[in-house]
Amino acid sequence: VQLQACGGGLVQAGGSLRLSCTSSGHVFSMYAMGWFRQAPGKEREWVSAVTWSVGLTYYADSVKGRFTISRDNTKKTVSLRMDSLRPEDTAVYYCAAVRRYRGKPYYTQRSEYDYWGQGTLVTVSS
Repeated sequence: VQLQACGGGLVQAGGSLRLSCTSSGHVFSMYAMGWFRQAPGKEREWVSAVTWSVGLTYYADSVKGRFTISRDNTKKTVSLRMDSLRPEDTAVYYCAAVRRYRGKPYYTQRSEYDYWGQGTLVTVSS
């Protein structure tokens, strides 16, 4: 499975962006897809996840109510709609995939994800 993220850019605080993660390979066999982000000088942190088959969604508290994750089975893409952006949302955003169910409804640790795309930079100006 190969993943590719796109859609990043520069936006003013309060604005919106939509990130997309396109996939190739046997993506339908994946259990879940997720988004992480890494700000300069900080650890990579989990942002959101969606289960591929049922479409259950999960969010970090810091983005809940502002970000929306979705998946499109036909296009094999996962999107992250980001509204009410804040300067602290500035980071490189990565999409990732969990290959199989491991006993939890969703996964937030970097080590739990099996495939990664390259990052896309989101910069929110104040």
